[in-house]
Amino acid sequence: MFKHGLLPLILTYLVALVLMVMPMPASIDVYRPDWVTLVLLYWIIALPHRVSIGTALVLGVLTDILLGSVLGVHALGMVVVSYFAARHFQRIRNFSLPQQVILIAFLVLIKRLIVFQANVFIHDAQFTSTYFWPALTSALFWFWLFPLLRKIRRRFGVV
Repeated sequence: MFKHGLLPLILTYLVALVLMVMPMPASIDVYRPDWVTLVLLYWIIALPHRVSIGTALVLGVLTDILLGSVLGVHALGMVVVSYFAARHFQRIRNFSLPQQVILIAFLVLIKRLIVFQANVFIHDAQFTSTYFWPALTSALFWFWLFPLLRKIRRRFGVV
């Protein structure tokens, strides 16, 4: 039914979406990594011929629905960063893991900036100092997530 390991891709997306809405204490919720963007960026770098901007658009709309934000705000941010990742996937693959962490932090920061600016334009959102913490925590989780997703990809033969 699922050709060439499509099921592991879908399951990792679903897990990332669940992690985005999983209840957490308010004191640590501001540090929640951007799971969907992390998983999306991994699959774009690993399988650019299967995962690209269309997937980013769908995941962005699903994120907007789950988080209750204006439809298309997260989708816009994900499409922009996924375009960059898809365009430069060969370079990113050759980066060491610490270099990838810096790039991931930058990409998540860009995505968060786009989402914030869209929210300012749409309904005059107010800036808080904790808004960009997820860029740092997402980068730190990349050290753990990258090898895990690579192991899943190799174990299930996702090509």
